[in-house]
Amino acid sequence: MFVYFVEFWSSSYNVSLAAATYSETYRNISDAYIHLNLLERLWAAWYAYMQNDVIATGLMIFVIHELFYFGRCLPWLVIDGIPYFQKYKIQQGKVNSWKEQWQCTRTVLISHFTVELPQIWLFHPICNYFGMSHDVPFPSFLTMFYQISLFFCLEDTWHYWNHRLLHYGPFYKYIHKQHHLYSAPFGLAAEYASPIEVMILGLGTIGSPILWCALTKNLHIFTVYIWIVLRLFQAVDAHSGYEFPWSLHHFLPFWAGADHHDDHHKYFIGNYASSFRWWDFLLDTEAGPKAKADRIARQQSKSEKAAAAAKKLE
Repeated sequence: MFVYFVEFWSSSYNVSLAAATYSETYRNISDAYIHLNLLERLWAAWYAYMQNDVIATGLMIFVIHELFYFGRCLPWLVIDGIPYFQKYKIQQGKVNSWKEQWQCTRTVLISHFTVELPQIWLFHPICNYFGMSHDVPFPSFLTMFYQISLFFCLEDTWHYWNHRLLHYGPFYKYIHKQHHLYSAPFGLAAEYASPIEVMILGLGTIGSPILWCALTKNLHIFTVYIWIVLRLFQAVDAHSGYEFPWSLHHFLPFWAGADHHDDHHKYFIGNYASSFRWWDFLLDTEAGPKAKADRIARQQSKSEKAAAAAKKLE
């Protein structure tokens, strides 16, 4: 029964259970497949009701992207207007005006509809080509956890090297400079970038799960949705401009966080990674006065050790 169910939903999402409205379709699905949990029934009913997997996936992922991107930006807009939180502002006194925030939002929305939306509509055919599943039931929590952890590492690597390249000469002048309009970043500016940069850095976000699926044939679209939501949260929070005692990097020292990326915008160089600190640490591209002081101290220590070793040989 279960094998038949998976094969059935893989091929057609049971058109016979589709109804005139989504709620009626959901009831039909719930009656037919009582072993599914609530989220799985909602998912299956959506595909059965739409009867077009490309539209169903494209519309769902676009709505998820807009809802969670702007939804995550909203708390930072509220915090900007509350005096209590200003003591946690990294660049003190630099709060962007409502006019600047609206101009940023308008540009981001234009990019979402003209650059990202066409790519999103191609997502389902690409998923099918590489064998990505959209069946129910969903994968286990453990499976999603290790896959998303891997995606964070892969994306961080892609982001570091390509972001560093975008700071080179003409790449910065003609592509990346737009993103550095705001030296004191704020949440809405996370995706404020040229269309070329959106495509280059965005490839790390969507290319990581596609690569994994191409190699393993073991990935569910639902896992990709969770990954995209978490990546959006990371990007918005990194641009928030606020550093709290409860910020994640205080508990996970290798996590980048807002203070790491804020220094990148403030000094326009260094701190190229997105989620983690290890690439910048290993390759000595950390930004800010503290990083510079630590770099000088390491060089002095190295010189002193070399001098001491030479003296012993005399």
